[in-house]
Order: sequence, then C-alpha cells, then structure tokens
Amino acid sequence: MDLPAGITARTVETDRLSVHVYESGPADGMPVVLLHGNLSTGRFYDQVMAAAPDRYRLLAPDMRGFGRTERVALDATRGLRDWADDTYSLMRALGIEQPVHLAGWSTGGAAAATYAQDRPVASLTLIDPVSPYGFGGVRDDGTPCFADHAGSGGGTGNADYAARVAAGDRSQDSPVSPRNVMRTSYWPQDFTMPQDREDLLLEEVLLSQIGDDGYPGDAVPSPHWPGVGPGTRGILNALSPRYCDWSGLVNVEPKPPVLWVHGDRDIVIADSSPWEMGTLGAAGQVPGWPGADTFPPQQMVAQIRRLLERYEATGGRVRSELFPGSGHAPFLDAGAPHFTQVFFAFLEDSASVAH
Repeated sequence: MDLPAGITARTVETDRLSVHVYESGPADGMPVVLLHGNLSTGRFYDQVMAAAPDRYRLLAPDMRGFGRTERVALDATRGLRDWADDTYSLMRALGIEQPVHLAGWSTGGAAAATYAQDRPVASLTLIDPVSPYGFGGVRDDGTPCFADHAGSGGGTGNADYAARVAAGDRSQDSPVSPRNVMRTSYWPQDFTMPQDREDLLLEEVLLSQIGDDGYPGDAVPSPHWPGVGPGTRGILNALSPRYCDWSGLVNVEPKPPVLWVHGDRDIVIADSSPWEMGTLGAAGQVPGWPGADTFPPQQMVAQIRRLLERYEATGGRVRSELFPGSGHAPFLDAGAPHFTQVFFAFLEDSASVAH
C-alpha cells in the first residue's frame, strides 16, 4: 500500500548500520522521533505522522532487527542501548544536532527512556512502555525472582509463533498465527481494524528478523523455574531484567517533560500480563510454577507508575493519559484521534516551556 500523502521513506547510512526511516514534515522543522515496539516497524506510525502539525519534522525508523533496516545482530547485554545508540547515530547522519522530542511504544518506550538517560531530549513520550525493570521475572521493587533471571529472555518466546513469522504466515488458523496475535494483543479483540490496514501492518510484522540475533533471541538453561534464562543476543534478551533497566531516568538532569500513555485494555504491558511467565505459571499454563512468594506475576503498570511518581517528586514534569477502551497501541485503535490530540498538545506545551 502506498504511503500516505506527505510521508516518504528512504535508507540512511549511519556509522552503525543502514537505517530505513519514514519521514514527514519540513526539513527544518522541530524533530520528533518515533520508536516502534517489538515485532513492528516505523510504518505503524504513519497515521500519527499524517496528522502532525506543519511545524514538526517526524522520523520513524525501522529499528535494528525489524522492517527494512540492515540486518545486524542485537547485543542484548547492552539492554536496549543498541536501539538508543542507533537512533542517535541516525540523528547525526541526518545533521540533527538539537535535542529531539522522543516517543517510544512498548519496547521502543524502554529504548527511548534509555536514550534519555544517556543524552538530552526535548521531551519524552512513553506509549505503553516496557517496565523500567524489564519484562518478566522481577518482584515489585525490580529485584529478580532468581539471581540468573530465569523466566525472562529469549527462551520465553513462543517457538511456533516465531516459525510462522519466519514462514510468512498470513493465515488465521491458529491462536499464534501472526495475524491473530496482532488482533488479540496489539488492539482490543472487539476493535475492528479495516482489512487493508490490518493486511498492511501484518506485512510489516512479517519483516521481523527471526532467530538468535533477532526475535526471540538465544537462551541458556537454568536450574530455576521454568528451566530457562536469558541469553546474550536478540530482542527478548534485551528486554530481560538482567539487561533492561531504565529506572535511572529519575536521576537525569535536567529532566525532560514526560507523557505517559496507557491503554486500559493493554494485555501486553499490564499488571499480571498474560504474556509474562509469572502470570502464565499462576494460570497453570506453564507447569511447575513455584508460587507467588517465589515468582509473582509482574506488576508492570504499577512499576511504571511508581517510577514516574519518583520522577515527579525529584522535580520532573509528568502528564499521564489513560485511554479507556484502548489496548497496547492507543494510536492504532479507537483511541487514535484522541492520541494525536494529546500527543501534539504535549509537544506544543513542551516546546513552549523550552523556549
């Protein structure tokens, strides 16, 4: 499907890798960078870009391991710093020297927060971001359930799903077909995505790099439940609490304004998410669960909320927006019109404060 009017795409050579990026707005506009989530691409943001005021230059790269960006292994031991550093390299290659307005969805939210820990940003928008303590196998305070972080990382991915992505499966004959996972997880099940739009987004998902260097990543055996721990390569290991930690955002000075967006029907980033091993164990779907005292379901939203409360208490400015009826991606489902209104109003306010 053709790109919406005003949006272009190209590949940019950086000093780290060749990055495929979607762009809109004037070359001298205020830069706004949109980082997508796991198993998606920058194309997921095209409707947000199409709705942008003229004063902004929007950039939505395909992140390492996804879309049409050069296939380069993801070093999970750096958490999401490969993504953060790739983004900064892209800005340098484009000649953008000023702090950017940075937004990230899900995995991209954790990458955006990681970026903001390392270098200044004009503002930070977190769209249903991964918890500041990573995904899976942590207690409420962010400490690991097991010292080796068992129950997180590449070994927790669904092998059937990964194989179907690799095979380009466009069917709806299995709960773990890429189409059905998108329908049940990216937006609420009672939201009807237009068929041509769903087909387009599915094609983007099917561009994901599958294997140890991409999704889900490698794994190592563990003596602890469920018998597997994080490896060192690929996206799910980068999200493991062993390596992913953006709780240091509270120590950043000066503190950029933060917008936190959350769909109240998100099942991916949620308290007791059905995608997380503690919840799956408690539901009897993974045998041998050692119980809530040893491996509690992760309370992801509560962890984000407490971290941002600390951010405010130490001088930061936070705007929180709950989207009733929206799922994991409010900018894609019924919440999309309200999302664009809230997002661009936040950017306007942040720009006016900065000046």
